[in-house]
Amino acid sequence: MAIRVLHVGLGPIGAGIVRQVASRAGFKVVGGVDIDPAKADRDIGDVVGLGRKLRAKVGSDLKAAIKATAPDVVLLCTSSALKTVAPQIATILQARKPIVSTTEELAYPWYTHRRLASAIDAQARKAKVTVLGTGVNPGFVMDALPITLTGVAERVDRITISRIQDASIRRLPFQQKIGSGLTREEFDEKVRRGTVRHVGLTESIAMIATALGWKLDRVTDEIAPKLADTRVASEFLTVEPGLVRGIIQDGTGYVGGEPLIRLHMEAYLGAPESYDSVEIDGVPRLTMKIGGGVHGDIATASIAVNSIPRVLTGPPGLQTMLSLPIPSWFGGARGSGVMA
Repeated sequence: MAIRVLHVGLGPIGAGIVRQVASRAGFKVVGGVDIDPAKADRDIGDVVGLGRKLRAKVGSDLKAAIKATAPDVVLLCTSSALKTVAPQIATILQARKPIVSTTEELAYPWYTHRRLASAIDAQARKAKVTVLGTGVNPGFVMDALPITLTGVAERVDRITISRIQDASIRRLPFQQKIGSGLTREEFDEKVRRGTVRHVGLTESIAMIATALGWKLDRVTDEIAPKLADTRVASEFLTVEPGLVRGIIQDGTGYVGGEPLIRLHMEAYLGAPESYDSVEIDGVPRLTMKIGGGVHGDIATASIAVNSIPRVLTGPPGLQTMLSLPIPSWFGGARGSGVMA
């Protein structure tokens, strides 16, 4: 029997998830929810540019959509902020439906949002379902992947993770989130307001520290602009010399006064090389580099879809990529070996 999926939030990532679910055996798209009135009452296949109809409509009322579609799982892709999605999570859990969400602050909320995380955990346990926040970053390249690599270490002294991306291949909202096209003054103001930044470095640092049994003294998150010295462009934006082409962001976790976890991220238009790397100082010393990097938009949609079987069989409560088995590609039906 196909897994029935309700999609909440049909922006670029949410739409990418719908297209993946619709293309894989073992899943059935049963509906969508979005606040954009232009998407209301339309077939979700048309809304996400699938090229065919799915015979499932997009609505604006989450509670009504859950009742009408009877999903097995809800894919929640509406906001990076946990406080924003918490009421949506509560509505879904009242209907006793498990959740996979791309909300970055849900990936590991126990460090900065402990009270809210505890509330969601209690709601999920009461509903006897699993809630998971995941994505490519946070959720994999800067936390779950390096944590997995430490499994072959005798000793870990320090971890350094770098993620360098040519943002010109990413979606427009991502390019806007990293400040592409802004003046330096506009960039600084938006950083101050918290509207230009990558959300998730703190969550990744906290997840790593928990996995290694390290007690964090503090976490820093520093943001600087990457300025253009020549004209650069993407499909969506053209950036003139002197304007911001992207972001440089560094997160550091201090343990015993020492900076033991370092996360370095650069995302800007026209980066000459994209890659993801992990360096683990210890015994043995471990290094890994993924040339070309992990494509953020594709990977975020993929890990959300691939996590559905883990969530359907996972323990009740708010789980993380640390507490659930790492997902693998999934294209089977309910009752396959993965689901057993």
